[in-house]
Amino acid sequence: MAIDPAFLQELKRFDVAGRRELAVAQQGERRSQDLGEGLTFSDFRRYVEGDDPGLIDWKIYARTNELYVKQFEAERSMRVHALVDTSASMGFGDRAKFERAAKIALGYCYLFAADHDDFRVATLGEQPQRLDSGASTPGELLSIIERLNGVSLAGELAVDAALKAYAGTTTARSLIVLGSDFLVDPDALAAGLDALSDHEVVLVNVVAPEEVSPPVSGETIFEGIETVSRLRTYFSPRRKQQYREDLEAHWADLQAVADRHGAEYVRVRTDGDFFEAFAEAWIG
Repeated sequence: MAIDPAFLQELKRFDVAGRRELAVAQQGERRSQDLGEGLTFSDFRRYVEGDDPGLIDWKIYARTNELYVKQFEAERSMRVHALVDTSASMGFGDRAKFERAAKIALGYCYLFAADHDDFRVATLGEQPQRLDSGASTPGELLSIIERLNGVSLAGELAVDAALKAYAGTTTARSLIVLGSDFLVDPDALAAGLDALSDHEVVLVNVVAPEEVSPPVSGETIFEGIETVSRLRTYFSPRRKQQYREDLEAHWADLQAVADRHGAEYVRVRTDGDFFEAFAEAWIG
């Protein structure tokens, strides 16, 4: 299943001006909108892949052998970082979970760009992989969608290591949107969120209907998607009930982790209406 970029145009129904505000007082005045060209020097930060090489300060490099770029007031505009889980389980249902997570994350990017704010896009597996080139434009989104459609879904999500590594690439307070099925240890997620404590975080938990209610009964063999494992069991009504209770307990643990870290946790199904799912994540 491939992501059709036509869905972006339908997002125009959402009120860009009505989106959540990102603790502007903590972020500082958004003076970039008043500066026009945004050429007032602000600070230095470490160079990351995708930055404009023309902003590198070579004098600092000569002294420290480290790459730093100059920051200007224009960089104080609001920014969203869209992160999408690429673990093997996201490929379940002909990549339906991956598609739903990616479209919701990209929807944020589209609306931020429409409001002249920046976006960044990366995939998360064992380590983050940035997909954007630094341009926050509709054309850039189309290129990112093409790249996402070519992404291989494999392995497990090392959520703590991946989020810690990504946190090291951004210093300005931002909105972080993570789309995943969150088949992870809640404690590992908590460790990852610790690294994002300076940011506003939205966790979008995508769930396939088959996960909520497995369409099997009786003698059944379950095979692992991310691990080489097989479980033969008799999937009785009682076992189904226990499975559902365990699943809901996992969701409750994820919600508790999000609450402790001041993050927003939203659960959406892959078989529901996309725009209703997006609205739930966008409006909160």
